Amino acid sequence: MADNNDIDHFINTDGLDSEREKTIGQHIGYRYDVNLVPDYDRITPFLSKYMETMGWKDLNWLEDVHMGYEESRAAVFDRNINGWVTVPEEMDLPDNQQDRDMIARELLIKFQMSPSHPMVELNKAYRKF
Repeated sequence: MADNNDIDHFINTDGLDSEREKTIGQHIGYRYDVNLVPDYDRITPFLSKYMETMGWKDLNWLEDVHMGYEESRAAVFDRNINGWVTVPEEMDLPDNQQDRDMIARELLIKFQMSPSHPMVELNKAYRKF
């Protein structure tokens, strides 16, 4: 990583310091901001079971999933459909952002596994086997 004293590092260079960043051509945000790394002490029971079932030790593919807002409603962005999935209005959300992000990750997985996810129709229409 660049010298921490060089305040113009990202102005004077492409700022891609690790080999992985150079390969993918973008920053890996959690290398610089510890707030982007999920706090596993706050993991929901569903996510814990999901990780256990999948045999994973982390949620690295969900690190950048956060609770956001769409038209003044809490929502999580689903890259597969390129759209926001709104949180049910009756759901009470905690004040802590880490807890909200864990709920966002859980809701995203549940939606992606549900029969109402748009990818289900695409799978039926374009499945080759």
